Amino acid sequence: MIARRLLCLVALCTGLAACGSSDEGALGVALIGNEDTVLTNGLRLSGPAQTVRAATQSGLVTLDIQGETVPALAERWIVTEDGLSFIFRLREGTWPNGSELTAATARDALVQAIDGLQGTSLGQDLAPIEEVRAMAGRVIELRLSTPEPYLLQLLAQPELALRQPGGETGPMVLEREDDGIFLRFKPPLERGLPDDEEWQEGVREIQLHIAPAAESIAMFDDGVAEVVIGGTLGSFPLVETGPLSSGTLRLDTTFGLFGLQVRSEEGLLSNSGVREGVAMAIDRGALMERYNISGWVPTTRPVSPGLPGDPGLLRERWQDDPIEDLRAEARARITAWREQFDEGDLTQPAVVAIALPEAPGWNLFYRDLSEQLATIGLQLDRAEDARTADLVLVDRVARYPSPRWFLNQFHCALERGLCAEDVDALVQQALGETNPALRARMMAQAEAQLTLANVYIPIGAPLRWSLVRGSVDAFVANPYAFHPLPEMAQIPR
Repeated sequence: MIARRLLCLVALCTGLAACGSSDEGALGVALIGNEDTVLTNGLRLSGPAQTVRAATQSGLVTLDIQGETVPALAERWIVTEDGLSFIFRLREGTWPNGSELTAATARDALVQAIDGLQGTSLGQDLAPIEEVRAMAGRVIELRLSTPEPYLLQLLAQPELALRQPGGETGPMVLEREDDGIFLRFKPPLERGLPDDEEWQEGVREIQLHIAPAAESIAMFDDGVAEVVIGGTLGSFPLVETGPLSSGTLRLDTTFGLFGLQVRSEEGLLSNSGVREGVAMAIDRGALMERYNISGWVPTTRPVSPGLPGDPGLLRERWQDDPIEDLRAEARARITAWREQFDEGDLTQPAVVAIALPEAPGWNLFYRDLSEQLATIGLQLDRAEDARTADLVLVDRVARYPSPRWFLNQFHCALERGLCAEDVDALVQQALGETNPALRARMMAQAEAQLTLANVYIPIGAPLRWSLVRGSVDAFVANPYAFHPLPEMAQIPR
């Protein structure tokens, strides 16, 4: 009996290519994407690019495997009672070029990072930062114009890393060699840790594989990679979702935006009533049903339901209305607009162009959405890019769990499509409110106005998936779909 069990165990380990030597050799990690976007030096980062940036460059704070804020270049911090001042004490150490890590140099690096994000939604989130001051020794202070409860979460974003000449400021260095791309730990002293002569026994190097989704999955199946990171709905149909995958497929239950942003200010979708008609005609549950993902919930709200502090003032739209009645109303609105303004052939469907990537999951989504909108007299065509589109797919994970993140994604200053200046004004007004309950009500009012403007058609939350061998302990699904590599490369002692 014992021999039979051992034989079965050996066969199982061989089949999964995941047993026995989990702490030996490099940890293979496949990031879905291409080298130009994943290894970029810019400040506009994809999810896999954020993963690499966080491993090689550090900010004042960072995110751990559960998505919680933990120390990085700052060893501790305090927040004043009024929430208008965050004071950080930097750890002792040097920059990669050997110069001392000081408050002045850290301040300059942080200001440079913040300035570089101007014109982005993350830059909009950072707007309450009024001043960054270098104080005595290794202490810097961030002064805010209004309280921002999620400032630490923002500072932990990889784009806010404090970069310096001479190398990486993070815990790992990236090295290219003839046989691949590797991430290797720096010695403990360079990571702000006590010296340890045996430190290399507790870590592994990471061999990075950057490839399209199908190739990354094949590397996982072949045992070349023990982790695959960066999966979206577009690549989800490529994944084996049967019983054998239950231990390796990991889904992140995220907050964020998954829907359609109205891009065009002209034509059919220039009319708010028609835009609302398109929104009411979509059967969100049916769109998401085909992927058979438990817990993936559709929504008609631009702000994810269930955020911390949600006052519960807003409900889902059209909950009790039959989809047939909603589509009849949508069809009537489109017909009325076309009879008044459309000079084309009214016996043919109106054409609406949508921009979305080419991938198996997005192709299925496009097909199903096209079939639904055909019922209200719309023909959905694929646009060459966002500039020529009427609708643009939005698939974006939230940086922090606050209505402000969602509302800032549609700020008029970003010029991403149709927007509502009165919503921007309400958000700004809410920021000045120190009473959390009153601020939450004002944000709910801003969400209600954004909903009525119908500049965004919500569908659900973004889907993010990874593949992870059972031998990799330091991987935890979290709402930000953020999975730091250094923790995965540490060997438990």
